[in-house]
Amino acid sequence: MGVVVVVVLPLPTTATAVSPSSSIYDHLRQQGLPMGILPKGITEYSLNGSTGEFRVLLAQPCHAKFENQVLYDFNVSGVLSFGRIANLSGVSAQELFLWFPVKGIRVDVPSSGLIYFDVGVVDKQFSLSLFESPPDCTAVDPSDPNFNPAAHHTDHYSHSPSGSSSKIESQNLGDEVSQKSELRASS
Repeated sequence: MGVVVVVVLPLPTTATAVSPSSSIYDHLRQQGLPMGILPKGITEYSLNGSTGEFRVLLAQPCHAKFENQVLYDFNVSGVLSFGRIANLSGVSAQELFLWFPVKGIRVDVPSSGLIYFDVGVVDKQFSLSLFESPPDCTAVDPSDPNFNPAAHHTDHYSHSPSGSSSKIESQNLGDEVSQKSELRASS
């Protein structure tokens, strides 16, 4: 007679909406969006799995070049759903020497090869191939007179990166954001 060994592994008691090893880029792909709409250099991110609200923090404001210049502020946030980011803040696109806040991004039909940036009065159309991978993002010096976050209509929070890279997932940062807003308003 052989010996039968039974190994019992405990089952998790709670299900998580987000895998701990996933990245914000993985979430973009799962939602039918290209990874390259967010730049390299993200130090933290949060995603509320039930509402789709997300926030990414960058070490510093930076810009990337696609067909046009795109400026990313310290703090980029929005609402992620399939094929779309709504209520986007912290991203501006340059057109003919003017900066326009990007309010949303959408991919209507992935097979079309097109992505649309909502800049208020018009949607800018780009080739999806430009956004296949996260772009390098060149630092923007906030003390540079050419950099004026108010002119770009982006939310600008003072952020002091800890130097370590960490992620916060499936958590609403509403309290932290309101504390930062209060701090900004009082300074």
